Amino acid sequence: MSAPLTLSDLYIYPVKSLGGIRLTEADIELRGLRHDRRWLIVNERNQFMTQRQHAEMALLDVHPAYNGFLLTHRQRPELLPLYVPFEASPERTLFVTIWDDMVFACRADKAVDEWLSIALNQPCKLVYMSDMVRRDVEPELNPKNTLVSFADDYPYLIIGQSALDELNTRLDQPVLMNRFRPNLVFSGGAPYAEDTWNEFQIGDLAFRAVRACSRCVMTTIDQQTAEKSSHGEPLRTLATYRTINKKVMFGQNVTGPKQGTLRVGDALTVLTYK
Repeated sequence: MSAPLTLSDLYIYPVKSLGGIRLTEADIELRGLRHDRRWLIVNERNQFMTQRQHAEMALLDVHPAYNGFLLTHRQRPELLPLYVPFEASPERTLFVTIWDDMVFACRADKAVDEWLSIALNQPCKLVYMSDMVRRDVEPELNPKNTLVSFADDYPYLIIGQSALDELNTRLDQPVLMNRFRPNLVFSGGAPYAEDTWNEFQIGDLAFRAVRACSRCVMTTIDQQTAEKSSHGEPLRTLATYRTINKKVMFGQNVTGPKQGTLRVGDALTVLTYK
């Protein structure tokens, strides 16, 4: 008998493309896990920045703090830890661009922008998505009022631990799950079992796996050193057996309930399959 499916890890990423915070429980809101990707770094043109173009962002760690988080630079101890609240005040606002969306956002304090500009060696700003903002998730595939934060596509990304374990059997140098930046990790089941799911529950909360997640060059960046793989791994290996319609797939994009609480150890039950 196969092992039962269990939620084994929970992650939030308060600032898009910076380090994540591992949790034992997390509350759910309209846009996904509370505090996940509500902050975004933008450049001088107010366009979003990620590790795809700025691998050095991987060196910025995010640590939990009271009503907010601390930013630190792993290789520059002279930059003192910077406190950022979970929410921004609405005094200073602007419009920013993320992919094809133009989004109204609140600005962080000037001291935060100065710290980040020094840390990333270029002028940049930190902005926050308020509860007033609507950013819809692929309306052609999802019910009305399915919203997302500054995440690329969907409120949640789920990956089975067995999928990573199977990938690592194919690699000369194993990689960690943080290369793939999931919100939800589960144990049990066959590798890539999540590809077959449609509706499932975690505890008593209902979720839906909408489509596979296509992966990019960001998976080739070591999250500890910010160095890109000279051989394009693990993306190159994934491409040999996980390519669909010329895209490399790993994990499932997921929608979920509007409220509730998830806890590591919750049972996962598949209700329907694709």
